[in-house]
Amino acid sequence: MAVAQKMDSRMRLILDDGVDDVSGKQLHKTKGFNNVKTDATTDQLYTIANAVTPLQQRPLMNVERNDSFDITQE
Repeated sequence: MAVAQKMDSRMRLILDDGVDDVSGKQLHKTKGFNNVKTDATTDQLYTIANAVTPLQQRPLMNVERNDSFDITQE
């Protein structure tokens, strides 16, 4: 049986960059944070994202988390 161990976690803020004048599509900018504690809860990440957002020039649209796992045979 295979076992997964969380090795790395990253957080990315998706920021509103307005609307494209030509196409009318929503534009986004991202701000990434590496080396997030692997045991950080979803609530903790959301709190940090909201604390960091006022330091950005653009409003927050979404928060994403990307976890990497090492999968090995048990």
